[in-house]
Amino acid sequence: MSYCNDTTDNWEDVKAACLSVLPQNIIDFIDSHKGDEHPESNLIATLHMVQHHFGYLGKEQMNAVAQLMQVPLAKVTGVATFYHLFRLQPRGKHMINVCLGTACYVKGADKLSQRLMDELGIQFGETTKDGMFSLENSRCLGTCGLAPVIMVDGQVYGPVTPSEVPIILEKYIKKPKIAAQSATS
Repeated sequence: MSYCNDTTDNWEDVKAACLSVLPQNIIDFIDSHKGDEHPESNLIATLHMVQHHFGYLGKEQMNAVAQLMQVPLAKVTGVATFYHLFRLQPRGKHMINVCLGTACYVKGADKLSQRLMDELGIQFGETTKDGMFSLENSRCLGTCGLAPVIMVDGQVYGPVTPSEVPIILEKYIKKPKIAAQSATS
């Protein structure tokens, strides 16, 4: 049982449970700022470190940060949900970015986005249930001459039509199968 998510008057148990949730470098960072006049001013930097380590901000990690920094969990959650750079759920194995810049949008990025959402069963900012894909949008990917474009794991595809979406996705679905077959050969 993790005391880090419970309310209790036993600070030593709560502290020990929270210390077990975070890596030592983040604990050291929090501790190094406890003597500051406003230690909570390091909350964003701390959350960046947590996200860098875990890939997202989980409830248990946010609670540990709140407890160890002695700031309300509501404040930690508020900061995490306010800033768009923070993720509250794990990213998928493959990141898909759809460019919604002017050139891409004019050339059909909205239809491309809808086809991706339909194929994956998710909206922007979400991850598929199998953890394979995460879908995000970008204001510009800097490839206006190829509009409309999507980027999967840094690979730019464009111009892309909605009918090409399943073909592109299949490449990434087959990759793990091919790698698994090579490993057993």
